[in-house]
Amino acid sequence: MCVCPGPRRIGIPVRTSSLPLFSDAMPAPTQLFFPLIRNCELSRIYGTACYCHHKHLCCSPPYIAQNRLRYTPHPAYATFCRPRENWWQYTQGRRYASTPQKFYLTPPQVNSILKANEYSFKVPEFDGKNVSSILGFDSNQLPANAPIEDRRSAATCLQTRGMLLGVFDGHAGCACSQAVSERLFYYIAVSLLPHETLLEIENAVESGRALLPILQWHKHPNDYFSKEASKLYFNSLRTYWQELIDLNTGESADIDVKEALINAFKRLDNDISLEAQVGDPNSFLNYLVLRVAFSGATACVAHVDGVDLHVANTGDSRAMLGVQEEDGSWSAVTLSNDHNAQNERELERLKLEHPKNEAKSVVKQDRLLGLLMPFRAFGDVKFKWSIDLQKRVIESGPDQLNDNEYTKFIPPNYHTPPYLTAEPEVTYHRLRPQDKFLVLATDGLWETMHRQDVVRIVGEYLTGMHQQQPIAVGGYKVTLGQMHGLLTERRAKMSSVFEDQNAATHLIRHAVGNNEFGAVDHERLSKMLSLPEELARMYRDDITIIVVQFNSHVVGAYQNQEQ
Repeated sequence: MCVCPGPRRIGIPVRTSSLPLFSDAMPAPTQLFFPLIRNCELSRIYGTACYCHHKHLCCSPPYIAQNRLRYTPHPAYATFCRPRENWWQYTQGRRYASTPQKFYLTPPQVNSILKANEYSFKVPEFDGKNVSSILGFDSNQLPANAPIEDRRSAATCLQTRGMLLGVFDGHAGCACSQAVSERLFYYIAVSLLPHETLLEIENAVESGRALLPILQWHKHPNDYFSKEASKLYFNSLRTYWQELIDLNTGESADIDVKEALINAFKRLDNDISLEAQVGDPNSFLNYLVLRVAFSGATACVAHVDGVDLHVANTGDSRAMLGVQEEDGSWSAVTLSNDHNAQNERELERLKLEHPKNEAKSVVKQDRLLGLLMPFRAFGDVKFKWSIDLQKRVIESGPDQLNDNEYTKFIPPNYHTPPYLTAEPEVTYHRLRPQDKFLVLATDGLWETMHRQDVVRIVGEYLTGMHQQQPIAVGGYKVTLGQMHGLLTERRAKMSSVFEDQNAATHLIRHAVGNNEFGAVDHERLSKMLSLPEELARMYRDDITIIVVQFNSHVVGAYQNQEQ
């Protein structure tokens, strides 16, 4: 999520088969580099995007970039955090053009961009019935960074019950969010396994026998996973389950899902740190683990098992429950808390974890040590390791790391690390028949839309209720022309519903293209999607969304069985 320089990508892993424990290649989002916008088209779109009568869209001053950065540029490395050089002078020059060349993406081109990363999964039926509390889910991503720093994951637990779904928001590069999206669900699944199953898995690995997969992944066809790191990741995961076996006496006991989620988050973050400290004789892997550790990622993960919904959140992505009231209206129930300066409890927690003489420096300008927006995250060892450890790892690391000014920079007022944790806050909710869907999304969505609007738009999309309700004018007198406008707006909404076969895509269309009246404006949508990468990050963040639809009949049956 940050335009600050992280370690640069040096290779793209290719899709391949995985280790026996892994049922399929682990997903991570494909990079979308807007195939419709390149070469000579870029200059035409650039000119249109920067010449606009809507000041809020295309003519805002350059300082807005500061508020979008996950890291605030510090004098020690400010030059590495600026937008492409002199971009503002081009927008200033365009402002005085008398006859600008207008260029808009056509509706098919807009749809091509919006639908490039969409994915849908429907839970299979047995004997004509769906016995799961989940009907299915839709997911999608829209990049602002190049490459995109968000990731998403979804998988069914095969050796236990339930489904895992999560969104991951990277900053200072995509390395950490990529690694967490590949690995976290395995750590959670292992944490949920009973002692007997862990023993069976360990004995099978020891004897070289084939293993039953523990996860079934649901992914976009073009997603990839890190083939080169699979053995390293497997070995770290195996060490974790071996420790779980040693700690467990073998006595049968119910697994505490909340504890399992917390342990999985913390253990993965510890392994990311340890792998970077130990290094690897393979130069590619050695650089990879360091890139993962020095970049960062937030995570918002949902575990759904029957009517039991747990949400584990680290950072500022959100989980929002869509509830349909008896009158058909929609209400939003927040199932996660942002871990940032707007959360008073987080501020208090941070201050209590450090000496009183740091009370004024631990959070400055609403950022951790004046630099980092989220107060919880994976990776980001610059906010966790001691100064001596950071210097030792950097000096013994590859030249690419040692020559990087960002990695060598020490945050100001850095006295009593760690300042950052990956421990999640876990929320439990028991599903009810009126709970219709769950939205998991990175902060790119919540920065542009209010939670109530998000729930209303998804609810109307899933039910089509907005097409059937009578038009309400609130008792005011309306002219025939005004009524015509309202009917035209309704028709536009209906057409946008029909062209979107994915709830996450429909939500992104509104997030990017909504005008001041809450309706999708194609001209605005076209301009926003036409912005070149030099400007796109100035106006919005990467957006990643998963919409999970619940099976009200199954949820109701659970409820009836208990009465």
